[in-house]
Amino acid sequence: MSGSIKRVLANPSLRRIQLAFFGSTMGDWAYGVAVMVWAYTEGGAAAVGIYQALRFVVAAVAGPLGAHVADRVGSRKRYMMANDAVRAVLVAAGAIVIGADGPALLVFGLALLAAGVGASFRAAQSGLVPRLVDDPAELTATNAVTSNLETVAMFSGPAIGALLLTFVDVQAVFWLNALTFLWSLALVAAVTAPAQEKAAAEAEEGEAFLREVTAGFAQLGRDRDLGTVSLLAASQGVIWGALTVFLVLISVHVLDAGAAGVGYLNTVMGLGTVLGGLVVLGLVGKGGLARNMAYGVLGWAVPLLAMALFPSPVVAVAALAVIGLADPWVNLGLDTIPQRLAPERLISRVFAAVDSSLIGSMALGAAVAPLLVELLGLRGAMAALGIAVLAITLASLPRMTRLDARLGEPEHAALLREIDIFAPLPPAAIEALAAKLEPTTYAAGARVMSTGDPADGFFVILSGRVEVTRDHDHLRTEGPGEYLGEIGLLRDLPRTATVTAVEDTVLLGLSRADFLAAVAGAPAATRAADTVIADRLAV
Repeated sequence: MSGSIKRVLANPSLRRIQLAFFGSTMGDWAYGVAVMVWAYTEGGAAAVGIYQALRFVVAAVAGPLGAHVADRVGSRKRYMMANDAVRAVLVAAGAIVIGADGPALLVFGLALLAAGVGASFRAAQSGLVPRLVDDPAELTATNAVTSNLETVAMFSGPAIGALLLTFVDVQAVFWLNALTFLWSLALVAAVTAPAQEKAAAEAEEGEAFLREVTAGFAQLGRDRDLGTVSLLAASQGVIWGALTVFLVLISVHVLDAGAAGVGYLNTVMGLGTVLGGLVVLGLVGKGGLARNMAYGVLGWAVPLLAMALFPSPVVAVAALAVIGLADPWVNLGLDTIPQRLAPERLISRVFAAVDSSLIGSMALGAAVAPLLVELLGLRGAMAALGIAVLAITLASLPRMTRLDARLGEPEHAALLREIDIFAPLPPAAIEALAAKLEPTTYAAGARVMSTGDPADGFFVILSGRVEVTRDHDHLRTEGPGEYLGEIGLLRDLPRTATVTAVEDTVLLGLSRADFLAAVAGAPAATRAADTVIADRLAV
């Protein structure tokens, strides 16, 4: 566990991203409490309910729209900075309007705008982080740390908001949140991020706007593994939304603690989440990411069934603790799997699509729960949802188990990461290349390529040695980990040298199309290749 945290914090850019996320998320939770308290004083429970419902709808719609911009703008880092700046202005404007005793509708409007703008921040961060890590294990560790920080923010933010509301006023919480966005902006600005691939901004030129915005959802349909992840997210979300209704009824009818007992039950879930987050940190790097996500969703369904079958205070408390414990297992999969499977140019939109599935299903769960209780009673409603989600998850488990094999690092990915041309590429791109490598064996003395041959591939030496010559002049001898063929591919030239195996040699080959698709669209990789080519042609 400590190793995972140390590895993330040792990376300056990841450390800044984590601190930015924690600060702004904590401020946002404090702000959320302040807005609801202010809404209640202005319009009672109805105003709170309307605001919350509208906030969910706005976030579900605005998230994919903002993610589209984040993918296409050319720099997710700049998008995150602009996002922080706009939210700081909107929240500060809300504080000013309240201070001036301005119209309540204007405050509501500014709060909803801030929610809409912020709905895509996490999606942009999800697209940026893979370009800051060195390998899949570091990516998983980063997401595990993020999940734990989010849990801490969920507890500390409302507590800070409550203290400021008690001893100062609503405006103070608004100003605090504006400052946390500026804190986040400053930290993100200091992140050193590789240039985003031009292809991310140009590959879809001419596509209809609607198609671009919904590209994340389309990818969920094309990739059955991602579609299953989204289905499990939605399944968890339905229970999550329904629990907002069930918890009140459990508190009143099972615990006999009145509506106030909801706070205690939420605390039990929160403590379970903290413990679950620590367990997840210890599992980083041990595999089973997809399977563990499915187990996490089971950790929501089975306790719901237990509360339906054995209604008692002890079972309710234990079941909610288990749900809290399971939540980080689901979150780690939701954060990491889209980053590993989605094409680099679509990561933010795919993340937003999965997130929208979760948010939409939460709203659905909250909406259908009262109807189910009316038709089936509390126990029947919990049993119906628990059985439905249990069936969906068990049916999905075989695919999620197979997905773990897909998420495993392909053979030779570590070898590609050590090559200067590929080093700037994100882990997902390197893994994709590694999966396409084709081995070819050459006996000692065999000709690998000749001067003037068409440039049809790129080769990495897995074992053995080769001699590189030009006009019968010896240029160099190369061995394992070194590579051949980049000049002809990137300069669109015939082979500029002859390569002969000095001893029995195994080369790993990439096709011309696969090599150019990975390198030509990545500015940092192209620059690295240009440096190598200049050195080799100067000989």
